[in-house]
Amino acid sequence: MADTMAGLKRTKYCGEFSENDIGAEVVAAGWVQKQRDLGNLIFIDLRDRTGIVQLAFDDSTDREVFEKAASVRSEAVIMAKGIVRRRESVNKEIATGMIELFVTELRILSRAQTPPFEISDNANVKDELRLKYRYLDLRRPSLQRNIIMRHEIARVAREYYSANGFLEIETPMMIKSTPEGARDYLVPSRVHNGKFYALPQSPQIYKQLLMISGYDRYFQLARCFRDEDLRADRQPEFTQIDLEMSFVDAEDVMEMNEGFIRKLFKEVLGEEVQPIERMTYRDAMNRFGSDKPDARFGMEITDISDIVKDSGFSVFSGAVQNGGSVRGIVAKGAAAKISRKEIDKLTEQVKGIGAKGLAYIRYNDDTPTCSFGKFMAEGELDAIMAKLGCEKGDVAFIVADKNKVTLPVLGALRLTVAKQLDIIPKGYKFLWITEFPFFEWDDENEVWNAMHHPFTMPMDECLDYLESDKENVRAKAYDLVLNGIELLSGSIRITDPALQQRMFQLLGLTDEEIAVKFGFLVDAYRYAAPPHGGSGMGLDRLAMVMCEADSLRDVIAFPKVQNASELMSACPAEVDEKSLIDLGIAVIKKDEE
Repeated sequence: MADTMAGLKRTKYCGEFSENDIGAEVVAAGWVQKQRDLGNLIFIDLRDRTGIVQLAFDDSTDREVFEKAASVRSEAVIMAKGIVRRRESVNKEIATGMIELFVTELRILSRAQTPPFEISDNANVKDELRLKYRYLDLRRPSLQRNIIMRHEIARVAREYYSANGFLEIETPMMIKSTPEGARDYLVPSRVHNGKFYALPQSPQIYKQLLMISGYDRYFQLARCFRDEDLRADRQPEFTQIDLEMSFVDAEDVMEMNEGFIRKLFKEVLGEEVQPIERMTYRDAMNRFGSDKPDARFGMEITDISDIVKDSGFSVFSGAVQNGGSVRGIVAKGAAAKISRKEIDKLTEQVKGIGAKGLAYIRYNDDTPTCSFGKFMAEGELDAIMAKLGCEKGDVAFIVADKNKVTLPVLGALRLTVAKQLDIIPKGYKFLWITEFPFFEWDDENEVWNAMHHPFTMPMDECLDYLESDKENVRAKAYDLVLNGIELLSGSIRITDPALQQRMFQLLGLTDEEIAVKFGFLVDAYRYAAPPHGGSGMGLDRLAMVMCEADSLRDVIAFPKVQNASELMSACPAEVDEKSLIDLGIAVIKKDEE
């Protein structure tokens, strides 16, 4: 039978004991990390979320306590009362390594069967097993640090935005399905048979309605849901630090969020964040081939179209003549590290993401090796190398195609090569990306779609050519990027009903579609709305970067895997027939369609 806590009260957490406690009688509680039986001495490493403290037992003092300690195994939950004393052998690996607790009373509150894996950061365990027993894996010190870090981010967010006049207001979790770019998770209604709620992809419409309602500064740690394919920095359910502000423009929203980032990094990591650089979407794409560039290293893209537009190499000249471009990046000092075999692998990679091929210059010997050299007239290769800044010891990679292929392909290749060469420095590099395109062209359906949600305000100077030059319409939209990860997305909203109607029409929505999808918001704007804008910052992604984690799984207590299932509870799962009948739902298996 397990012991009880009766008469004992924990003095402090394990990792909080120090030399200041020497001589004090204290009570510690936690999980047994390890027990070491040395015959007449027993040591137990006691662990909780703050760290480890060593418990010491001597068979010459209290035999009953000693025998109890001898019976304890890893992961048992215990409480120990005793005197704090200085350790004979100091352990510099842990914060409490100068002291130990000499135990006079031991309570075994709960014994544990042998766990399926060692609860240790060093244990080599398959991810699937860790996730199946997530409640055990969460005992690991690294995961506990990550979850605590996530809490600290949420705490600072609440403190900062509250101190700046924001009100924390909850918005509904069951809403009307509206188009926001990804598939909705749908919730069937039992009362309204045949109708569905949607889980929110974001609180977008509700926070705009709050501005119309006069709550001029709103924020929320909002749960959001998107039914989309997963990856390392994406989960089907996630948390946004969501906000909206009235009587502001884009710069005001960016400055407010920048203040939060400075406070957060200073308070939690001790890092000073300098004023964050602003970069337009066009510059980001032209320089880095990405709208979320990792600007911690160079290897920027160079346009060589002007040099090769009349080249005898038809791949280059043809791309320019067809309205595209020829651009390249240079890996400095990489010729000795990137072999021809490696270049072939990189060629296959870029083909897999849309490129027709990859031209290169590898300058390892006295004469550069060039995949297209035989097509070059005298002096052309030298001109290309000069424009690219390719010198002896370097490797240049060149892609020729439409810009929508050339730029993102080189952007992806830039990251791959930088990781391969291990040249990405540690540290944090923030960027504001501004002036996003308002429209994006859909090749498959041959229509212009809104790049952001349809309530985004175009730049003032673009209003005159919304209909005539959609390609060059820019939005009052902004993203905050950290180390190549999009942390925040936001925009200034349209508040003029006439302009909003004009934008809906430009997006091909009929009056009936507008009424069905956005009728209540359109009606609300008829009762006057203040100028407003806002943003949503990914709390999970922010925690992932600050914890230096490889995946969102490492900062979420109970994450989903790639197919959006949770291995621990085996969800999603089938439900009983009666529940389906109550909802008026019949399940059609996909393989039966």
